[in-house]
Amino acid sequence: MYLLCYTRYSAADRGGAKGLLEGVVELDARMASEPVVIVSADCHAGAPILGYRDYLAAEWRDDFDRWAREFVNPWSDLDDVYADRNWDSAKRLRHLEEDGIVAEVIFPNTAPPFCPQTSLVAGPPSAADYQRRWAGLQAHNRWLADFCQETPGRRAGIAQILFNDPDAAVAEITWARENGLTGGILLPSIPPGATIPPIWDESYDRIWAACADLDVPINHHGGSGSPDYGGKPGMARLVYLQEFTFYSHRNLWLLIWAGTFERHPSLRYVVTEQSFAGVLDDAVKHDGLHAILTGAAEYESAAAMRELVGPAFIQDLGRRPSDYLRQNIWFGVSFMGAAEAGRRHEAGVGRMMWGSDYPHTESTWPDSRKSISAAVAGVPAEEARRILGLNAIEFYGFDPDLLTSTASRIGPAPAEILAAG
Repeated sequence: MYLLCYTRYSAADRGGAKGLLEGVVELDARMASEPVVIVSADCHAGAPILGYRDYLAAEWRDDFDRWAREFVNPWSDLDDVYADRNWDSAKRLRHLEEDGIVAEVIFPNTAPPFCPQTSLVAGPPSAADYQRRWAGLQAHNRWLADFCQETPGRRAGIAQILFNDPDAAVAEITWARENGLTGGILLPSIPPGATIPPIWDESYDRIWAACADLDVPINHHGGSGSPDYGGKPGMARLVYLQEFTFYSHRNLWLLIWAGTFERHPSLRYVVTEQSFAGVLDDAVKHDGLHAILTGAAEYESAAAMRELVGPAFIQDLGRRPSDYLRQNIWFGVSFMGAAEAGRRHEAGVGRMMWGSDYPHTESTWPDSRKSISAAVAGVPAEEARRILGLNAIEFYGFDPDLLTSTASRIGPAPAEILAAG
């Protein structure tokens, strides 16, 4: 990466301080002209329905054939002529390269076998339906591993798991780690009233421990965790749009308050496409509540609130919630705007990762260059380079040399999207 290049070059023997200064100036000039390495930390993909069949164990295929004939896709963008952007590897690569993107982190999009809808928003299965839903998610993971291998080193696929059986989840996490799904795992949707324990339940600790031990990132995408609103589709969708940010953020704060990151300090957790500014604003509120419960802040009814929550719980609170944002949390900031870029130091420049949201209709494709230019207009070039690609390269373990080489062929020139200086 660029910082590594700087270290090697500036440490070279150039004949003393004068030569060293000349080397730094020469490197700065070269960096100013090098194409920008852009990685999308938020893309989506999945196989067509029938494309999953061969990835299922033989015992499930007759059941799958019946399910596939009856399944009705609830999302219009998977029915139109553009749906193949989810699985047509050559078309997808061409689109991303035309957009200046050298690599992508891949969340799911299409419905895997036996899933009632796209798995980002589908709740956990019942005990009776668990085995078939689990077989369907494993089929997706195996399809995705093959899909990523079609462009080696340029796709970080995110494996899907369920929490119904923590031991099975751990085994799948291990399989994903060993089979090249470098994007980590997707935190499944566990809405209020789910048929399995809530996200903070201690029975899931073996899952968090496995992710920490294997250095597997946990990804939580916006839209997940919302309840089933039922009723008329239009009204249900409207309420979902009003509330999905709250339910997306809810898991983050519950895990923090439950002490998950205190027990597993090396755990890496990414919040993607769920109001970056909202997370930062919420942190202030949660820090305030923490101060009240620990006695650091006092007001008339603070003692009553502490009594309501319980003294034992207060003793286990550890640090402020915002401290865990700086230790364990990264941000996938999809279609980033200037306002979000302006708050980069609150989150930490090294913790923000730009995303295009390809192939969704609201994505920045095919105008990512224009979108990026507007977003980082006031951001120093070095910081912008980190947010646009270098952070994701480091976080997801991409090969920096491969992606830098690719950017030299397709990446935008600095003058096209970065601020001068």
